[in-house]
Amino acid sequence: MKLTAFDPPTDSAGIPVHHRWPVRTMFLSWFGLGLIGKAPGTLGSLGCIPLAAALVLLAGPWLLAAAAVAVFIAGWRLSVLQLRDVPETKDPQWIVIDEVAAQWAVLAAVPFQVVWYLAAFAAFRLFDIWKPWPVRWADRKVGGGLGVMLDDVLAAAYAVAVLLGLRIGLERFL
Repeated sequence: MKLTAFDPPTDSAGIPVHHRWPVRTMFLSWFGLGLIGKAPGTLGSLGCIPLAAALVLLAGPWLLAAAAVAVFIAGWRLSVLQLRDVPETKDPQWIVIDEVAAQWAVLAAVPFQVVWYLAAFAAFRLFDIWKPWPVRWADRKVGGGLGVMLDDVLAAAYAVAVLLGLRIGLERFL
């Protein structure tokens, strides 16, 4: 049976993944947000902001940047396992840990202010949905666990560049 990215995650025996690997599923779906079905990437990006804010309040943006790297590495590894166990899908939409890692990277690059966090969310979602080159290339050509994670990190790089440019522009002209 060929699954689409929107089908519920199941293993090769048809057992729902969240029953067989609940910890992996909870991490990859960012505590179930990716399993809701409607706009999972947006939900994952929004749902990671409260913890991002807590990490920044706890120890500053460097902790958030380090957490983004750690989540990227863990997401890559667990995506490899997921795709090995359920090979019928390339990049399941319910896996939103890639959005979490990328959103945290963008948030780590902006001031800890509501307006900047809103701008970081909007900029990342714009580039993640639009997928300019090389984001689209990574989404289509890079497979496996790295493919799941890489396109979002590239979208985050675009968002960071735009937001840093905006910040520099505002500081110079205001």
